[in-house]
Amino acid sequence: MMKRILLADDHVLMLEGLARMLSSEFEIVGAVKNGRALLEEAERLHPEVVVLDVGMPELNGIEAARRLNKSHPEIKIVFVTQQLDPAYLHAAFSAGAKAYVAKQSAGKELIQAIHLALRNHYYVTPLAGEEASQMAQFDPRRNPAGMFGARLTPRQREVLQLVAEGKTTKQISALLNISPKTVEFHRNSLMEELGVRTTAELTRYAVSRGIVL
Repeated sequence: MMKRILLADDHVLMLEGLARMLSSEFEIVGAVKNGRALLEEAERLHPEVVVLDVGMPELNGIEAARRLNKSHPEIKIVFVTQQLDPAYLHAAFSAGAKAYVAKQSAGKELIQAIHLALRNHYYVTPLAGEEASQMAQFDPRRNPAGMFGARLTPRQREVLQLVAEGKTTKQISALLNISPKTVEFHRNSLMEELGVRTTAELTRYAVSRGIVL
């Protein structure tokens, strides 16, 4: 019986391409365009594997993976993304990912990465660095998160995304169910951590890291 896969990417053409690539070996049960829809459909469809991007609107892939791993740890999480910054590889594997594949080499790597994930093994694209990739192959049950550095906390990344999407403090407060003062605290902490002074600079940082498009 084919394993069931749910896809998540905010580009329709990418979703269609992934579906074509994977449909010969897996059952594609759904395709969504943002992180919140991903969580809803995973709850409804019960896939064995979720294939998702890092940069998605409303709720980015890292936070969606973290929540999915908490509620459904049995689901294997596989990232397919252009983002190869070490901080995001660290965040992805810390959030529960089993595999991290570069979009530009997905045709060669993705099916193998999914099969490894289903065996509870880890996979790191060689484009993230040969050393990390080889270490993952040498010890496929060791979480690669420790091979990469981290900067921002999960809440900081969530606030950063919403700030960069143009949400006001009041809107962020309502969306995250935290006080406006807490939103401001996270915004100020982000500015200090990243060495920026304005919302425009925060937005540029988020775009450069693929948090928003």
